Amino acid sequence: MGSAYINIPSGEVIGLWCTEQLQEWNIAHRRWTITTSAGPTRVVALGHEHESGPTVVVVPGTNMNTAASLPFLAELAARYRVIAMDVPGQPGLSTSQRPRRDRMAWYGRWLGEVLEQTVPETAVLLGHSLGGAIALVCPPEQVAGRVLVAPAGLVRLKVPPRLLAATLAWLAAPSPDRTHRLLRLMTSPEQPVSPHLVEWMTLVARYCRTTLAPAPLAHTLLDRCRSAPCVVATGSHDIFLPPGHLGPAVRDLLGTELRVLEGCGHLALDDDPAGVVALVDDLTGRL
Repeated sequence: MGSAYINIPSGEVIGLWCTEQLQEWNIAHRRWTITTSAGPTRVVALGHEHESGPTVVVVPGTNMNTAASLPFLAELAARYRVIAMDVPGQPGLSTSQRPRRDRMAWYGRWLGEVLEQTVPETAVLLGHSLGGAIALVCPPEQVAGRVLVAPAGLVRLKVPPRLLAATLAWLAAPSPDRTHRLLRLMTSPEQPVSPHLVEWMTLVARYCRTTLAPAPLAHTLLDRCRSAPCVVATGSHDIFLPPGHLGPAVRDLLGTELRVLEGCGHLALDDDPAGVVALVDDLTGRL
C-alpha cells in the first residue's frame, strides 16, 4: 500500500486515495463540490433519484468519509435516495479547514448549508460518531428525523487503557499491523477487520492530524432535537460508547430508548450495514 503513493506529494495522498475509490466504484452515483461558509464540500448522490420517500443524508464520523464508507452506502442506496458528504476538517475531499472556536455551532451551520443546496425539502440525517453530534446541532427545521449510530455529543467517550495504547502506537509509527490492532478494538469480535479500513486508516495516521471527539452538547441545544423523530443505537461491543454508558443519556436527553446492535462494535456501519439500514426503515416508517 505505502509504495503505491511513494512518488505522490504527501498533501495529495488522501485526495488521490478517495478519488480512486470513487472512480472504481461500480455503483452509479454523481459527485460534485458545493460552496459553504466552512469551505468547499464534496457531495455524492446515489440511489433512486425519483424515490418518493425521504432523502437520507449521511454524516460520517471522525477520520471517515464517503470513500471509506462505500459498502454501507451501497446497501443504503438500494432503498433510499442518499446524499453523502465529506466533513470539512476530516480526511477526505472537502476542505481541510477546521473551526477555530465554537466547533459544533460551526458544523451545525455547515450541515444546514449542505441541506439547503442538496435536499429540496427536509431530510433524514444518519450520523455516526462525530457525524451524530453534527446531526444533533443541525437546524431542526431542515430535519425530518435522525438516525444516530454511536453518536458523540451526549456523553464523553470511554477510552480504556488498551485502546489508548493502541491509538498512540498507531499515531507514533503507522503501519498496517498497528492499524489492524486498533481497528480490532473498534470492530465486533464476531466480525473480521475490514481490509479497506486498514488501508484507509494507515494513510490517515501517516498523512493527517486526527481530532478529538466533541464534549457533550448543551441540554438546551438537545431539547430542540425532540421536535423530530429520533432513533439512536450503539453496538453491543462498542468500546467508546457501550450500551450501559450511552443508554441513560439517550433516555434523559433525547427522550427515547437506546437500540443495541447485537454483534457490532463502534464501526457498526461496517459490522452490520443491513442492521443500520433497518434503523432507517424503522424511523421512516414513522414519518
